[in-house]
Amino acid sequence: MTAELRLTVRTADQTRRADITVDPASTGADVIQGAVENWALPRDADYTLVNTTTGQVLAPADLLARGTVREGDVLEVQPVLVAG
Repeated sequence: MTAELRLTVRTADQTRRADITVDPASTGADVIQGAVENWALPRDADYTLVNTTTGQVLAPADLLARGTVREGDVLEVQPVLVAG
């Protein structure tokens, strides 16, 4: 099918950054989960995934292959802030 995608993933504060290769059948949630596990991010927080190259927010269920992500894009894992 489609070849793997080479992407850059980083945290919103840009203290963590990684070049990754993923299957296009992966979802936004898969990328977020990988970042949480690899970087020991707080597990009790909610995160969104933003393609900073295009400015699009990816829904957790979105497949990367659906055209929301292209080779070389930068994805940012951002914590969801809850006002209260």
